Parts: sequence; C-alpha cells; structure tokens
Amino acid sequence: MKPEHAAEFRFYAELNDFLPPKQRMRTIHYRFSGHPGIKDPIEVFGVPHPEVELIIVNGQSVGFDYQLQAGDRVAVYPVFKNLDISALIKLREKSSPNNPHFILDVNLGKLAKLMRLLGFDSLYRNDYWDAELVNIAVSEQRIVLTRDRRLLYAKQISHGYWVRRVDAEPD
Repeated sequence: MKPEHAAEFRFYAELNDFLPPKQRMRTIHYRFSGHPGIKDPIEVFGVPHPEVELIIVNGQSVGFDYQLQAGDRVAVYPVFKNLDISALIKLREKSSPNNPHFILDVNLGKLAKLMRLLGFDSLYRNDYWDAELVNIAVSEQRIVLTRDRRLLYAKQISHGYWVRRVDAEPD
C-alpha cells in the first residue's frame, strides 16, 4: 500500500544525536497511511520515547496518544533542563529529582561504580536480560541508563536516557 499522507518533523537539541547526519537539524518529511500514533514515527526516526519531553504539533502541545494527520508540522524536544514547561502537556509523570533511582544496562559497569561511589541508588548486573531490566525499572520506578538505544523503545519504560559518552574524563 502506497503512503497517502505526509507530515513534517523537526527534532531539537540532543535528539539529533539519534538521527543520521543528513537528517540532523532540519525538517524531515514523513509519509504514512492512516493515522498512526505520534510515538510511532518518532521511534521510526530512531529517537527513543523516554528521551522526548515535549511534542508540538501545529503549534499545540500533544501527548503520545496524538494521532498523526496529513499536513501536520511536528516539533520534538528533549528534556528541558533550564526552562519551565509545566503549563504544557507532559508525556509522563515526573520522576523524583531529589531521590532518583537508576538501573544501568550491561554496557555501563564503570558508570554504575562511579554513581554508587557518589551515593546514587544504582542497580547494575552484567547479566540482566533486557526484559528483566525493563520489569525492574517499571516495578521499582527506576530511570534506565543505557548504551543500547533499542532498549529505550520498550513501551513500559517512561524514564530513560541513552548515555552518549562512557568515559568520565573530559576531552
């Protein structure tokens, strides 16, 4: 079946890390049939949903349940660190900033050790299966830290971060 509709997407700030170089910092055209949920095309472009904090469609804030329409202009933003967007639609419940709990995947053993030394509640084992890690993250409300961005596509994960660097020393 040939796609019958088109929409425009633009990803901002560090969300561009997930895109191929030719698609970074520019408008990307997306062709589709029917009315897919907005989360589907975002992840088709390679951006895991836990990395997304705000979605604006045609000037209006929307949630992951929004159904994409022909001609939509979509702006996708990462977590805001210095801007209060509390009046806009939030895509997930806020995690506790005062007492965050983490779970790290097999690729982040050194980071887990450093986080524990700094006093962060950080679960880590080098033999977690992805499904087990997801179940623990959900049941214990933990933030997933990973080098495997496919892990962040798990629908059950609401809070996660794709670790872009593994060395602790600055360049």
